[in-house]
Parts: sequence; structure tokens; C-alpha cells
Amino acid sequence: MSKVTLLDGGMGQELLRKSSRKVTPLWSADIMLNEPLLVRDLHSEFINSGARVITLNTYTATPQRLKRDGELDQLTHLHQQAMKAAKDAIEIAECDDVAIAGCLPPLVASYRPDVSLSFEDSLDTYRRLVELQALASDMFICETMSSITEARAACTAAIESGKPVWLALTVSDKHQTQLRSGESLENALLALDSFDTQATLLNCSQPEAISACWSLLNNKQRKIGAYANGFVSIDSLYPGDTVEELEMRQDLSPEQYAEHAISWARNGATIIGGCCEIGPAHIKALYNKLCSEGYI
Repeated sequence: MSKVTLLDGGMGQELLRKSSRKVTPLWSADIMLNEPLLVRDLHSEFINSGARVITLNTYTATPQRLKRDGELDQLTHLHQQAMKAAKDAIEIAECDDVAIAGCLPPLVASYRPDVSLSFEDSLDTYRRLVELQALASDMFICETMSSITEARAACTAAIESGKPVWLALTVSDKHQTQLRSGESLENALLALDSFDTQATLLNCSQPEAISACWSLLNNKQRKIGAYANGFVSIDSLYPGDTVEELEMRQDLSPEQYAEHAISWARNGATIIGGCCEIGPAHIKALYNKLCSEGYI
């Protein structure tokens, strides 16, 4: 039995519930600018729930998203604030075994590889994000990667940092062995196998979709893992929309999510956490379940 590293859960939806600000397309970046203590305290909640890797709150702080909403001049400040919030949370929690993961997300929009940039333009931007986050990051997660091209660009930039890199691909909820791009997960894993990443994960898909294609992931020689979302559907979300368009599932309580996640651990996962709509209570329930079965 391999021990499991427990990640945090999703920041954006939790922050929006805690904030009194109007929801904007910039989502968690808006809260990072205006209510940074909410970010710090949510990081602390996840740590206190058992998470030992927390991810910088920079998912929507990409040059492309910020430029679209007239906030490009805030790019550096947002990343500085995010790094401070993560470091302060670890200090407050008094945990010296918590790692900070830099975040390399989709640059334009989640789940929409059709609007993504070329490999060259993506690589330039990812290199910029790596440079901004490197001082505080123990590692990088290339997350919610919807296409092979997007993943190649993010992994290239992250590996250049010399830090450990985890690759997290997002699969279709309806066509469960395909990336959101329609490319097969099997072909994506083969195409990305040459990158010197330390782990391959599936993220920001429904837990059922992740479980349905687990056998493909389980053929990997490196570490594997997953962190699912709790959305009913992502079909209504388009670039520039707010996450108010998305509905939270009512059949994915902390205990129900833990049941999904423990099945991944039983089948070889050594890195598990949560994505959108998976909050501190879910991570706590998962931590307790992993402890009870000897994975932590």
C-alpha cells in the first residue's frame, strides 16, 4: 500500500461563497486583489483539513484573462499577493510539511481548447507565469489541460524551472476516454510521455468520468492521481462568463466524494484532492477516510 499525498480542494467556488463581492469573469483573481485575507484563510482551512499541498490562487490570473477584463497591469501584483497568502497560511497553520504548488492553468478559458493559443504563444505566456511564481513554488501543476498542445506548452515551461512538475489532464464528462479537445486520453498520454514530469493526474472532471478511464491512467510508470469537480455540467460556461452559470451537484457530499476518491487510492493513486465545488469539508472527510484505511 502506497501512502497518499493529499491536495487541497477548489479555491474559486469557496471564495465566492465567502465573499460579498459581485461575481466577475475574473473570479478568484478579483478576490485575490480585493480580499486577500479570504484567500489566506481558505488555504489555512484546507491545511487544517489535512491537505499537504496547496496551490497558488492564480488560476484566473493569466495575461489573456486579465487583458480581456482591463486588469493586465495587475498581473505581477496578483501573483505576489497569491504567494504571500499561501506562505502566510502555512505560517498560521504552523505546519512545516506543506508544499506550495505553482499553478499553470488554461490561459484563455477552462474546457475550451478551441479558443486556446498556439503552442509558441502559450509557451511564452507559461514561461512568464513560471517566472512570476517560481520564488514561492516548491513544484508546478499544469492543471485542467484540455488538449495535447496546451499540455505540451505548460509542461515545457514548468520543466525549465528545474522544479518537480505534475501534469493534470481534464477529460470529457460525456466521452470519458477523451480530453475536452476530443483527442483520446490514450493518445494524449503517449504524446506526453516523453516529458520529465513526476506525476500524471486527471482533474476538473466529474468523479465518475475519472473513474471510467482510470485503467488508462493506471498504466503509467510515474505517480498517478486525481482531483475531481462537483459540477452538474460545464456546458453552459463560455469564455468571459461568470461561474454563477454553473450548478453544484447535490449528490456529492463530503462522504460521497470520499467514497469516489478512496477507490482511486485502492487502485494506485498516490496524489488525491479536489477541484471546483470540493471544499474543506470534503478534504477533511477524505483525509479521515484515507487515515482509516492506512493511506496516510
